[in-house]
Amino acid sequence: MSDPVVVGVDGSASSLSAVDAAAREAHLRGAPLRIVHAADRPVPFLPPGAAPWPPFDPLLEPLVQGVLARAEERAYEAAPGIDVLPSVVTGEPLEVLEVASRSAALVVVGGRGRSAFAGLLLGSTAVQLAAHGRCPVMVVRGRPDPAGPVLLAVDGSPAGEAAVEFAFAEAALRDAPLLALHVWNTWSARAHDDPGDPPIAVVADVDHLRDVEQRLLDETVARGLRGRPHLTVERRLVRSRIRPALIDAGREAQLTVVGARGRGGFSGLLLGSVSQALLHHAHCPVAVVRGKE
Repeated sequence: MSDPVVVGVDGSASSLSAVDAAAREAHLRGAPLRIVHAADRPVPFLPPGAAPWPPFDPLLEPLVQGVLARAEERAYEAAPGIDVLPSVVTGEPLEVLEVASRSAALVVVGGRGRSAFAGLLLGSTAVQLAAHGRCPVMVVRGRPDPAGPVLLAVDGSPAGEAAVEFAFAEAALRDAPLLALHVWNTWSARAHDDPGDPPIAVVADVDHLRDVEQRLLDETVARGLRGRPHLTVERRLVRSRIRPALIDAGREAQLTVVGARGRGGFSGLLLGSVSQALLHHAHCPVAVVRGKE
């Protein structure tokens, strides 16, 4: 059996939207859908991953089973015929989903959970899972039923290769075009080759830098097209500020794919500023793909 698509549910409208997206992803992959509800430990000494209340606390069982039943119903509505595996796991949502991600093809969560404050744009579980998940993490947010191409944020980093592969594979699964967008500016390159130099510096030869960034984009697309010669790809090189340009491009996309850290990311950070900006402000779902550490 293929690795499952995992979706975290808590009964919120956001998590039900995540179920819809996760069910479609499972259908595309021919994979089962595992619906996971993380239940707080009833007593402090239960280990992570333990079964919650066998038998269920009579006061909590109707609530938990109702959450799972509604999620399962939504999954079958979105993708009839898929295999659905509902489960309740004891633990905090982040730790439960991080463990689940170790054996998943994809983890899907909503942008805001049941306990999110109205002023917050993104729940903490979604941000932390994008940083710590062991497989690609899709955060469902933005406009309802987004259409358009799969948008790939091309950064040229070695860690970003996993995002490139995921984006091209996802476009092929969805039978959708792919928009490979590479945003550059005059802070995009080092002034010298010494590794001790700062990673950003004003570049005087703009034409040369543009040519370098175009080659980077072309090489990235060529790698992604290997084995997928019939995929429709638009290459877009934009001189602009990176975060606003990617957010704006997402207005026309059905999914944005980004690496966890780009070329400018510090080695100690698990989630870069561009990824975080997209998670908070993108107009469509965002998939964050971590490369090899």
